Amino acid sequence: MTCHGRRDRPGGFGTLEGRVAVVTGAARGLGQGLAYELSCRGARVALVGLEGGRLSRLAADLPGVAAHWTVDVTDADELATAAEDVRRTLGTPSVVVANAGVVLGGPLLESPADPWRRVIEVNVVGSALTARCFLPDLLRTRGYYLQVTSMAALAPAPLLTAYCASKSGAEAFAHALRAEVLHRGVGVGVAYLNWADTAMIRAADETEAFRELRAHLPWPASVVHDPAPYVRAMARGIERRSVHVYAPPWLRGAQVARALLPSVVARRSRRVLADRGESPLPPTGLLGPGGAAADPSRTGRPDPDPYTSPEE
Repeated sequence: MTCHGRRDRPGGFGTLEGRVAVVTGAARGLGQGLAYELSCRGARVALVGLEGGRLSRLAADLPGVAAHWTVDVTDADELATAAEDVRRTLGTPSVVVANAGVVLGGPLLESPADPWRRVIEVNVVGSALTARCFLPDLLRTRGYYLQVTSMAALAPAPLLTAYCASKSGAEAFAHALRAEVLHRGVGVGVAYLNWADTAMIRAADETEAFRELRAHLPWPASVVHDPAPYVRAMARGIERRSVHVYAPPWLRGAQVARALLPSVVARRSRRVLADRGESPLPPTGLLGPGGAAADPSRTGRPDPDPYTSPEE
C-alpha cells in the first residue's frame, strides 16, 4: 500500500494534517487500510481493536504518529478508559470511525443464539458506545463521525439475519445521531460498502452458506473488490464531511431503489432456497480471524495469522 494523501496541503477545512483520528476494528482489513490512508494524509491515528499484537505492529508501520489500544468496543468501561488515554497521548480526536464489525452466516433457525447476539452487540452496540465515548471530543472540535455499514443495510439478504439487522441498525443510529448533533457542529456520515477482499470475506467464501448466497447474487452485487478504492473513498468522505459514502459508486443506485429491494431479494431467494428442499445450510460461526478474536466463548486469542505491512 502506498500513500495517496497529499501531506503538503496547507491546514484548514478538509485537511487531516495534525488532526487526531480514531479507527475501531483497525487490526486488519478495511480498518487497517483506512488507518494507513489517514496517516498518509497527516492524521495522528488512534488504533482500537481486540488484536493487540497486530495493532502494535500496524502502529509501528504507519508513516505518521500513531498509538494503539486493545479494547472490546462492547465494553463501555474499556472504551471510556481508552478515550481518556487517547486524549492524553495523541490529543483531542476530531475524527471517529466506527468500523469494528463481525459477521455470522446461516439460517436463523440453525444459528446459535450467542454468536447471533454477538453480531448485534459488536456492530450496533459497539458503534453506539464508540460514538458515546468520543462524542465530547467531537463536540469540542466540531468533528466528524463515520459509521461503516454495508450493502446489507440497503438490501437485506437471507442467511445474514444478524448482519443485516446490525448494519441496518447502525445506519439508523447514525442518521438519528446526525439529527441530534448537527446543530452543534458535528458531522455524521454513513459508509455503504460492498464485498471487499478482506480476511473476513475470504473466510466467508470458504463456507457453504456464503458460497450459496454469493452464487445467486446478481452482478455487480456478487463481485468482491480490491479494498483500496473503498479506503480512499472513506478517507475522501472524512475530509469532505460527507453524509454518505458509497463504494463502489453504483451503490448510490441501490440507495435509490432500496424500497423495492426487499421484495426482489425475497422472490429470488424463495426460488433458490426452495431448490434445496429440506437440506439446511450449516451456520458459519463468527467469521475470520477477527471474528475469532471477538468470540467471547474462546478462552484465549486466536493464533496470529501472518501480519502484512500495509506498505506491502
